Amino acid sequence: MNKKNNSHLNWANIKKYAGQYTIPFIIAVIFATVGSITTILGPDQLSEITNTITAGLTGDIDTDKIVRICIFLATLYGIGAVMSYVQGFITTTITQKFSKKLRTQVSEKIDRLPLQYFDSHKQGDTLSRVTNDLDTVGQSLNQSLGSLAPSVTLLIGSVIMMFHNDWMLSLTAIISVFLGFAAVVLILSKSQKHFSGQQRKLGAVSSFAEEVYSGHSVITTYNAKNEVNEEFGKLNQDLYSSVWRAQFLSGIMQPMMSFIGNFGYVMVCVVGSVLALNGTITFGVVVAFMIYVRIFTNPLAQLAQVFSTLQSASAALSRVFEFLDEEEMADESYKKVQLQDTIGNVHFDHVSFGYNQDQTIIHDFSVDAKAGEKIAIVGPTGAGKTTIVNLLMKFYEVNRGKILIDGKSTGDMTREEVHDQFCMVLQDTWLFEGTIKENLIFNQEGVTDEAVIDACKAVGIDHFINTLPKGYDTVLDDSIELSVGQKQLMTIARALIKQAPMLILDEATSSVDTRTEELIQKAMDKLMEGKTSFVIAHRLSTIRNADKILVMNHGDIIEQGNHEKLMAEGGFYADLYNSQFAK
Repeated sequence: MNKKNNSHLNWANIKKYAGQYTIPFIIAVIFATVGSITTILGPDQLSEITNTITAGLTGDIDTDKIVRICIFLATLYGIGAVMSYVQGFITTTITQKFSKKLRTQVSEKIDRLPLQYFDSHKQGDTLSRVTNDLDTVGQSLNQSLGSLAPSVTLLIGSVIMMFHNDWMLSLTAIISVFLGFAAVVLILSKSQKHFSGQQRKLGAVSSFAEEVYSGHSVITTYNAKNEVNEEFGKLNQDLYSSVWRAQFLSGIMQPMMSFIGNFGYVMVCVVGSVLALNGTITFGVVVAFMIYVRIFTNPLAQLAQVFSTLQSASAALSRVFEFLDEEEMADESYKKVQLQDTIGNVHFDHVSFGYNQDQTIIHDFSVDAKAGEKIAIVGPTGAGKTTIVNLLMKFYEVNRGKILIDGKSTGDMTREEVHDQFCMVLQDTWLFEGTIKENLIFNQEGVTDEAVIDACKAVGIDHFINTLPKGYDTVLDDSIELSVGQKQLMTIARALIKQAPMLILDEATSSVDTRTEELIQKAMDKLMEGKTSFVIAHRLSTIRNADKILVMNHGDIIEQGNHEKLMAEGGFYADLYNSQFAK
């Protein structure tokens, strides 16, 4: 694993997220150890049976002793089976609870991440960490942890029992096996980087697939299918190469361990036969060693497979921990300032802001918005209009200056307190799979059916909803096709239902036709009465009745006033307005 991907997979993170499972894991190890001991003691009893039968070939066979040993073996293996079952149950429970905890932590982490993280990271890569990487962690741990403790116990126990029976055969078995196992360890050390690359490139493929899916109409319009397929082919080939190398190196270990085990088995048979013929050991010892070699090599093979699987888990887990270690929004639990009976006076006091320290986007921005006023923000792309809204909503913190609502600084309020003061409609619509009513009420309490219907009538979508099979109880899924304009109308109705004292509209009517825009505009003007409203618009016809129009360019307010005043000045706004209506 390279240093970058391994930096988050440290003891502190493991202890933080898996520390509570230490005691259950120790209990599982104890059960696994007891179960493995029963397996180790078995060959020694088989050796006793062989020696008893061999001794009986020259006289009477002690059948009572053989029966006692058989009963002992049956009891021993029964206990081992129970111990293995309990160990497997505990291990599976641990791994699944750990995976569940990680999924919960990731879900909660998403809510604590600042908007800047999502603006600077690809959605597909983040989704890959939440889905592919977490799934890999769960499956890998479930496959490996259950075999780890029994394998180690069997390995150590078999070595002890072999030396207990004969040291020469023990050295023969161990040397012949470990010569081959050294090669396996070398392969394992070289394969880790390929497992890390596999998870990283899987994230790249997922990210590209998400982009292609969301932009399918654009790709089709520009006939870019060949270019997209070519780019995907490159990413897919890179993923194939990493997966092939990782799985090839992982796959050859099993046949190698099988060969090593057979080689050790043959060496024990040859050396054991010579020692038995010389009278150094009995045939029962040879029989026991033939089983011990199997017991000795099997855990080695399992350990090789476990380490290979853990490499995959390690690569995936490091990406999950990397996500969980991302910088979160600052804790604001100590901020106690709240707004009671919000009037809606907003004041920007010499606000400056930049997404990074090297580039300031908003320069010394100051403006007053009185309660109930409609404030329009216009200007060319990149002028800083959306940034102003992001600062007002506390999606980002201002670098200098402050924003006041009813004389209280938003910097002294929690984000939740600020968000409760606004209802917001963005250019991009968002609807989840659920009924229309659930989408409209979304996280609001005490909303009546009449309020929902009134809001939909106000934006002109009530008639369309009533034409659907179940009206407001219609479930929005793949079977219900909505136009972009209809989706936008629903998000506008959702904002109206919230009944917050202030309103933000960011290109809210950009996806509807001119006639629908006029209907929405009339409804908006009526429903925004008494609300302080901030409207970002490129269609200047929609903001002619604004109380104050802020004309922005390069992060500064270059003009401000109402429509008539700005048109009379004949400046930037007048040129912009005339350009939209010029013949």
